[in-house]
Amino acid sequence: MPRRPSDRSTAAPRRGARHGRHGRLGRSEVVRPPLPPLEGRVDRFDVTIGAAVEFLRGTWPELQEVRFEIGALPLSPDTTGIPRWQIDREGRRIVLFRVPIERLLPPGHDDAMHRRIAIESAVFRAAAEYVGKDPWEFGADQG
Repeated sequence: MPRRPSDRSTAAPRRGARHGRHGRLGRSEVVRPPLPPLEGRVDRFDVTIGAAVEFLRGTWPELQEVRFEIGALPLSPDTTGIPRWQIDREGRRIVLFRVPIERLLPPGHDDAMHRRIAIESAVFRAAAEYVGKDPWEFGADQG
C-alpha cells in the first residue's frame, strides 16, 4: 500500500512547536510578569495629604478656598534649611514639598507609619501657619 502524505493540520503538533527548548510548556496568557504595586510611595503621599486636607477643611472654614498643591522640591533652601511647604496668602494656596517631607526624617524613623505622621504633621503645620494659629488648635471641637 502506498504511503499517504501526512496532513499537518490533523497531525499532533511536533514537540518543539508546543514545548520550549527545555521541554516545558510556554507561559499561558494568564501568567504574566509581576505587575508594579498599585499604590506606590507617591500615591500614598497624595492620599495622606488629601485625607488631612479634607479633615482641616471640615474643621476650619478659613481653609475652604485654599488650594493645597504638591511639589517635589522647593526651588532653593531658605535661611532655616530646606522648606517643607510654601505659603502664598495672596494666591490662597499652600504648596507641600514631597521629597523634604518624606526624606528628611530622623534616623530610625523611615518607615510607613513615621512617613504618614510626618506628612500629616506638615499639612497641619502649614495650614496653621496659613491661618495664624497653633497646629494643636486644629480639632473637631475647636473653631
